[in-house]
Amino acid sequence: MTQTSEIRDVAAIDLGSNSFHMVVARVVDQDLQLVSRHKQRVRLASGLDGQKNLDNAAIERGLECLAMFAERIQGFEEHNVRIAATHTLRQANNAHIFLQRAREILPFPIEIIPGVEEARLIYLGVAHTQPESDSKLVVDIGGGSTEMIIGHGFEPSLINSKQMGCVSYTKRFFANGKLSQTNFTKAILAAEQKLESIASRYKKKGWDIAFGSSGTIKAIREVLIGLGYADGIVTAKRLEKLVNKLCEWPTIEEIDLPGLAPERQPVFAAGVAILCAIFKDLKLTEMHFSEGALREGLLFEMEDGFKRADIRMRTTENLASKHLVDLEHAARVKGQAKAFLEQVHAQLGIKPKSELFDLLEWSALLHEVGLSISLQAFHRHSAYILKHTYMPGFNREQQGVLAMLVRFQRKALKLHEMEELTLFKRKQIVGLIRLLRLAILLHGQRSDEPLPELTLSIDGDKWALTCDEENWLDNNKLLHADLTTEQEYWRSAEWELHF
Repeated sequence: MTQTSEIRDVAAIDLGSNSFHMVVARVVDQDLQLVSRHKQRVRLASGLDGQKNLDNAAIERGLECLAMFAERIQGFEEHNVRIAATHTLRQANNAHIFLQRAREILPFPIEIIPGVEEARLIYLGVAHTQPESDSKLVVDIGGGSTEMIIGHGFEPSLINSKQMGCVSYTKRFFANGKLSQTNFTKAILAAEQKLESIASRYKKKGWDIAFGSSGTIKAIREVLIGLGYADGIVTAKRLEKLVNKLCEWPTIEEIDLPGLAPERQPVFAAGVAILCAIFKDLKLTEMHFSEGALREGLLFEMEDGFKRADIRMRTTENLASKHLVDLEHAARVKGQAKAFLEQVHAQLGIKPKSELFDLLEWSALLHEVGLSISLQAFHRHSAYILKHTYMPGFNREQQGVLAMLVRFQRKALKLHEMEELTLFKRKQIVGLIRLLRLAILLHGQRSDEPLPELTLSIDGDKWALTCDEENWLDNNKLLHADLTTEQEYWRSAEWELHF
């Protein structure tokens, strides 16, 4: 009897500052076969004004592109689609408006990922699409940021994301459309200043082979081939010649280079300047182009679904260890929070096996990381750490949720300080805040004695905690006092707690 292979289609979408990309693949058992690639020049970054708001024209261009992508992945299961937004949507104050409108067109969650998480996924995409090499440097110059990673095999070991990209540098150094040695010198120097703080670490670590990925480096490679360098390898000398060649034209509009696509022309000079700076500061001799990039990284991580869960578990455990968290206490709080959520998830509108279960457990594990700074206001320190630390495997909103949960774990409930959410509902997160507070409070004595069996029930904003053991609170006067204080905090938020 032959065993039938499991076949499913998956898609990864990268909402970049210059272009939106989609790659669709078929998973056959453990093999990933690329089926199609789609790319649309959206120029999102050019719609970012001085106040860091996206203008309507840029939003509309983005939505039009997503409508086209939506046609291709109609009928896909949610867990088979992953969409990541990068630098421009990280920067935009009104990103939530774009995401809300996008959700109406494309019914899949869009994650805004931090720069270093983008870098990790780019590395993964390159590592999976290149023949095995010992150690590699990967460089990706996007529209708004540049990612640089050194790694070995599939594991990145040095990761950075810098705010310099071909769209933002075009605005800054070639805004008048003029090409000159002076403009190139200014752009290269600015990029070198950005790299100054990290260059020595990269040179010290070293690598065997350097790869460039995505549009900017692909365009440079194609132009070099057009100029007669058939191998397409980028070298320092060839880049220098390319700058001199570009300066033969007075303006960007007049550039006439073989192999340069018209849509890449407006941002090409700035991309060349940034790559020149990288070559100079890292003392690079040559760079090869890789077809793999962020979207392939998303695909390969999705194909091995457990890998991402493992990465996030490793991330939270490493963070707990780094900040000397009392792991036994954290485990008790985590177990209690999970038990409560299992009892009331339906009333909170949370599906079984939802990612929110994981986020609640991870926040319980990490709720005391701020104690490594100070006991005073440690919940605020914990929130700051979780919001601003690089957490591999987590997107920006997931980190924001972890930070919110630990921020509101104790003391006054200043819920007006909660951030806007697009992947999760506010009601769900508020529910998790209440669960975490109760779980922490019930284990406040840090006793090794297990608690009696507790039942949590919900009726709207009225929550009730009951115990099979009669008079259990009479023997726990300190816990009774803490629950009474907690009742007052809940009242201030117009909630009710009965016990």
